[in-house]
Amino acid sequence: MSEFHLRQLPTECRPLLNKFYRAHRSHMRMPAGACCWVAENTDIAAGLCMTRIADGRWLTGLLVAPNQRNQGLAKRLVARALAASEGAVWLFCEPKLIRFYQQQGFSEPSTLPESLASRLQRYNRNNTLVALWHENERAVCPLPF
Repeated sequence: MSEFHLRQLPTECRPLLNKFYRAHRSHMRMPAGACCWVAENTDIAAGLCMTRIADGRWLTGLLVAPNQRNQGLAKRLVARALAASEGAVWLFCEPKLIRFYQQQGFSEPSTLPESLASRLQRYNRNNTLVALWHENERAVCPLPF
């Protein structure tokens, strides 16, 4: 297995994540103002975005390149992003991914912030997505992964 460097993308490198999404024919895009995380060796192999919302952060855009899947890269990237974030983290996922996120400490929330509740309602007009959250009371992790 290749060794990957997990890091937050600096502002000037953020277009590389959108390029990664396009290269893999994903409809995902980096939201404005998002904090983006990648796993890379020579190229980006996985990415995700964390956008600040009123009550915490919203995790979007988790994608691992098909040839890099099933190696624990998504798990490591999510853990790194959570360790560097303070406050609760929410996400929307397809039902088939619930187990993956539960293994990372996510569960179904009793309520959603209003901004996410209305968005989930809109998304579920055409798709079936489930909202999950992670309490994430950990302090910011000063150690690199």
